[in-house]
Amino acid sequence: MDQEKIGRLIKKIRQDHNLTQKELADQLGVTYQAVSKWENGKNVPDIAILKKISEDYHINIEDMLEGKTTIKKKSNYKYQILTIVLILLLMIVILLLIHTKQDSNFEFKTISSQCVDFKISGSAAYNKKKATIYISSIEFCGEEDSKYKQLDCTLYEQYQDTRTKISSCETKKNMNLETYLKGMNIHVENFSSNCKQLTTNSLVLEIQAITEDNKTVVYKVPIKLNDSCK
Repeated sequence: MDQEKIGRLIKKIRQDHNLTQKELADQLGVTYQAVSKWENGKNVPDIAILKKISEDYHINIEDMLEGKTTIKKKSNYKYQILTIVLILLLMIVILLLIHTKQDSNFEFKTISSQCVDFKISGSAAYNKKKATIYISSIEFCGEEDSKYKQLDCTLYEQYQDTRTKISSCETKKNMNLETYLKGMNIHVENFSSNCKQLTTNSLVLEIQAITEDNKTVVYKVPIKLNDSCK
C-alpha cells in the first residue's frame, strides 16, 4: 500500500469537491488531524474508511488499495457516438459483468485481539480472488514493562500443524514494548483466497523481546476475524 499515493488521491478528492480537511473528516467520522496525516503520507485510512471514500466519490476500491491516483471521469464524446459503440459491445459487456461481478466485490470484516494484554484493531477485505489484511493499531495494555535490548514481531498463520509466516515488523532496540508498538501498522496483500480461510486458520502476532541479560520473552497474540462469513 503506497501511503503517499493514497494521500495525494484523498487530497485531490477533497479539493475537487471544495471541502476543507475538517469537512471531509466530519463526513468520515474522524478528526481533521487524521485527514492531514493521510494527505501527508504519514498514515493511511482504515480499509473500512477507504471503502466509504470509494463509494461516496465513485472510485474503484481496488484502485485505492493498489495506490492508484487516477479518478474515473465521464467521457466527453457525444452521446450519439457512445450509443453506437455500446450497441456493438453490449452483449460482450453483459457477459463480462456477469462473470466478474462476484469476483470484484469486496466484503469487509473487522479484526481484533483475543489477548487481554494487547488491543489490536484492523480490517480484512476479501473477494473470491484475494484478501487484504490491514492492522491499523497495536497497543500493549498490560502492566508497565521494562526496556528491552531488542524487539521483533511476526504475523503468521497457524493451520493444524503448519505455521506460515505472513509478515514481520521492523526490529527495534533499547525500548519498552509499549513504545515499540505505538504507531505500528501491518499491511498484507493477497493473503488468502476466501473468507473461510480467514476464519478457519489462526492468525497470531508473535512478539519476541530480548532482555538486558539476553533472555528471550515471547508474547503470542491470537487475532480473530469478527462476524461470520456470508
